[in-house]
Amino acid sequence: MASFDQVAVSFWHPEIEHLRLPPLTDELIVDAEAQLGVTLPPDLIHLLRIQNGGIIADAWDACPAEANFYAEDHVPFNHLHGIGPAGQAETITLLDTPYLVQEWELPSPVVLLSGEGHYWLALDYRDCGPAGQPPVAWIDNEMGHELVLAPDFRTFVDRLTASASFEE
Repeated sequence: MASFDQVAVSFWHPEIEHLRLPPLTDELIVDAEAQLGVTLPPDLIHLLRIQNGGIIADAWDACPAEANFYAEDHVPFNHLHGIGPAGQAETITLLDTPYLVQEWELPSPVVLLSGEGHYWLALDYRDCGPAGQPPVAWIDNEMGHELVLAPDFRTFVDRLTASASFEE
């Protein structure tokens, strides 16, 4: 298992610009936290300062997990939403969370990190409160199933591995 610092240096896919937003600024972070009503984890901010959203490198595109509709032993994590204005036609951002929570009837308060509509990876603020360190959860909207993947964002990143390392 790699450490957060080891993952961070090669976290983003070097060749794919899809879903990448303009560079993150302090003003965007302050605005995002105000709009979302939560304090975002510093380690998430660190990754988004390197690149503001986009496709995850193949080496870190899955997280081990108990059995779920996607796989017996992991969940996908192929992209991470950046911070930018909500409602952009080109890409979903963290600021689209309130709309998506309502649209997909998801639990709240959460901040959606990644997902495809039928499943989401989210920071789950329900138990820790808006200023706490939220666990990272897998929310399977299709089956009404939730899994806690890690107690916090740093531990989640520490657990990431290549989806290719799992059997089909």
